[in-house]
Amino acid sequence: MTIEMSSTEDIIGRANLDDMEAILGVIGTDDGESVHAVMSNTEAIFTWDYEKGSRPKLDKLYEKAKNSQWNGQTDLPWETEVDQERMVIEQAEMNGGFAAGFDVAGTPIENWGDKEYLAFGVEAQNWTLSQFMHGEQGALICTAKIVESVPWIDAKYYAASQVMDEARHVEVFSKYLDDKLSGHYPLNAHLRMLLDDIISDSRWDMTYLGMQIMVEGLALAAFGFMRQTTTDPLLEQLLRYVMADEARHVAFGVLSLQEYYQELSASELRERQEFAFEAAVRMRDRFLMQEVWDRMGINPKHVLPAVLSAPDRNEFQALLFSKIVPNCRKLGLLDAADGWLRDRFTELGAIQFEHAEDTTEEYEALASVPPSAQRAL
Repeated sequence: MTIEMSSTEDIIGRANLDDMEAILGVIGTDDGESVHAVMSNTEAIFTWDYEKGSRPKLDKLYEKAKNSQWNGQTDLPWETEVDQERMVIEQAEMNGGFAAGFDVAGTPIENWGDKEYLAFGVEAQNWTLSQFMHGEQGALICTAKIVESVPWIDAKYYAASQVMDEARHVEVFSKYLDDKLSGHYPLNAHLRMLLDDIISDSRWDMTYLGMQIMVEGLALAAFGFMRQTTTDPLLEQLLRYVMADEARHVAFGVLSLQEYYQELSASELRERQEFAFEAAVRMRDRFLMQEVWDRMGINPKHVLPAVLSAPDRNEFQALLFSKIVPNCRKLGLLDAADGWLRDRFTELGAIQFEHAEDTTEEYEALASVPPSAQRAL
């Protein structure tokens, strides 16, 4: 699909600049904590209807999930040597060099040289993989909640298989950070707020919408971008395996919510639209990496306007929604309530993705040779 940036392509950047004080005012408070508790009032739903077959697409997805399991310890080439600084340099070279296209005149980093940019690149890698890891634990908690709260036995079966997937994802990202990179970052405050909202909501379908559609959808786009740009074969293969799982998870969310949303009223659908939009904006804001700037001794407020005005910034941020918008369309959320969500995604410059690649098609491509089959080759 050819993507053409619309006349609204600069809206995302303008929104970030206008909201800078509010965005940077959201800071984490749990740097020294190892446990974070969120109150959840979800009902634990038993079902005595064990009949399978009423949702054949979901049953088929569950069979694929069982056949696509992989072992994070043995199916990845952990013996691969990773030179993190070399990775940063190679990625910078692909983009024309450090800070190519950035106008940093008048900012605290205007006198930075290769040494400072290299240090920032290393920290940015650590931050990004840390947020992936934390997000996967959020998915682990949310999917366990779906097992408990969804009323259909076939959905419970599939969600149970996803719990295993998410545990494996946390494991491999943690191992990569510990063994191959050089440090962890705490959970970003914006992501924490979103995860707290998803987990604390008592309605099972909101857990699906927040995690399976929004968070997993954005993760698919972010993983895909990193997989295309990384020069590390270990990380490339790790991301391929994770993406195959994530595409299947998003498909699970779409299949389940399509059926349920047909029963909701216009006001109930509007509430889901508003939640989806708020989640999209919050996830967009978390990619400002203010924690990295703080660690580098730079006030984010003094440098982010220059970062946000980079030539490719708007396109990158719009691409983050390339998996979210088409799935919201499939769920009927784009045009419900007089197209309220369509208008909001148009303002974000992301509506162009509504007919992007189907997640199911993407899963088929990513999972064409499962790890179990590769081990036998």
